[in-house]
Amino acid sequence: MQHPGASLDSPALGQTPLLAPKTRRRPRVGLVAGGLGTYWPQFPGLLPQLEESAQYVSQRFQQMDAEVTDVGFISDAAEGAVAADTLRRTDCDLIVLFLTTYLTSSMVLPIAQRANAPVLVIDLQPSEKMDHANFDTGAWLAYCGQCPVPEVGNVFRRAGIEFRSVSGWLRQESAWSRIEQWINAAHVRAAIRHARHGLMGHLYPGMLDVSTDLTLLPTTFGSHIEVLEFDDLRVRVEAATETETQKRMALAREIFTRDDSVNDDDFEWGARVSIGLDRLVEDFELDTLAYYHRGLNGEQHERLGAGMILGASLLTARGIPTTGEYELRTTVAQLATEVVGAGGSFCEIQALNFEDGVVEMGHDGPAHLAVSSRDPLLRGLGVYHGKRGWGASVEFDVQHGPVTLLGLGQDRDGSLVFIASEGTVVAGPLLEIGNTTSRVDFGRDPGEWVDEWSATGVGHHWSLSVGHRANDYRAAASLLGIEFRQV
Repeated sequence: MQHPGASLDSPALGQTPLLAPKTRRRPRVGLVAGGLGTYWPQFPGLLPQLEESAQYVSQRFQQMDAEVTDVGFISDAAEGAVAADTLRRTDCDLIVLFLTTYLTSSMVLPIAQRANAPVLVIDLQPSEKMDHANFDTGAWLAYCGQCPVPEVGNVFRRAGIEFRSVSGWLRQESAWSRIEQWINAAHVRAAIRHARHGLMGHLYPGMLDVSTDLTLLPTTFGSHIEVLEFDDLRVRVEAATETETQKRMALAREIFTRDDSVNDDDFEWGARVSIGLDRLVEDFELDTLAYYHRGLNGEQHERLGAGMILGASLLTARGIPTTGEYELRTTVAQLATEVVGAGGSFCEIQALNFEDGVVEMGHDGPAHLAVSSRDPLLRGLGVYHGKRGWGASVEFDVQHGPVTLLGLGQDRDGSLVFIASEGTVVAGPLLEIGNTTSRVDFGRDPGEWVDEWSATGVGHHWSLSVGHRANDYRAAASLLGIEFRQV
């Protein structure tokens, strides 16, 4: 399972190890195993067998990329209440209830109610099937973890607690893959709950879909919005030294292929702005940054906005999504795709190819280098289409193979929703205009796909991530308490 930093030196994602990845709080997972204590004196060999299974499950969780708090084995409602208090203090992103045999719903309801965290129920019997000819009641009860799952599901629903479960057997890797999806989702929940989102400049004129109520993310997820001025960046760019700028240019030469169209002054300016951006992100402890400033006639703020692309791409590659056009919600989607190790590049529809049956998509400006199929190119642009300014932009072809789009939409009632679609990037001709571009085959008429995608409320932009990850994003939406839609 790949997580922040794992993609940065992974050959599969074609990324460089030269950039220090952003470190984040790992998700906190609470683990509780349990069974009905009435059985222990009746069947003396049962509890040791169940505790052995619980130990195996705990070891598997300890090997995952998470902080695991294992509160042990509970046998009655009183012990369940003690476990609930312990996990409440731990501030978990996910609580896992391992039903080793039958237990009463009264034993686990307090945990789900008091811990203030999403709950996953797992029931993993010891092996694929029972040995019917040789089993007695005590041996059967070790295979009875599925028995209380409907009971728990009913009680959780009546208590207003969302129910999710994984049923299987102890060493069934397909069951563990399903469990791992919930750990991926816990990574997204942890990152978004504790994220500090920077918003610098002002709304891109006319793009009403981009506008986001700044109270919405804190109230929905618990994240923080830091409102910044372009002057916050200006003073940090002015403080960048010549030595720092030359080092940043040298780093860019190692990472990018520089096209002849890139002006030397624009290249140096982009490197200087990159130094300022790094300091801005560090000083405000940002996890994402969305920006836009229109400017006028080449004045300083316009030049700052136009010089962002190199530094923003480097930040995005480090796991700090940095995007233009004031796209706060899309940076949240990019953060979600980043923390499951799938990259996540700023994206929009560019054109349709009905002959080849593909949707061409990408964007000018900041891009996630981890999704590139080749060394990214720095291309000089005399004009940024639809925006003021000029300078160096990033261009590459997204690696071929499965991809998943993820957007953060907003509905009429203000509620947020994850919206995803899985496709495949295929080979073919691409524009060479300083954009990240890709040809995505969704296995259907591209016009019909656009119609259905646009009807979801996704908005103008989204994150393009590597791999088919819709199930991860569906699980993340569940843990975040928002709706999920898939095209």
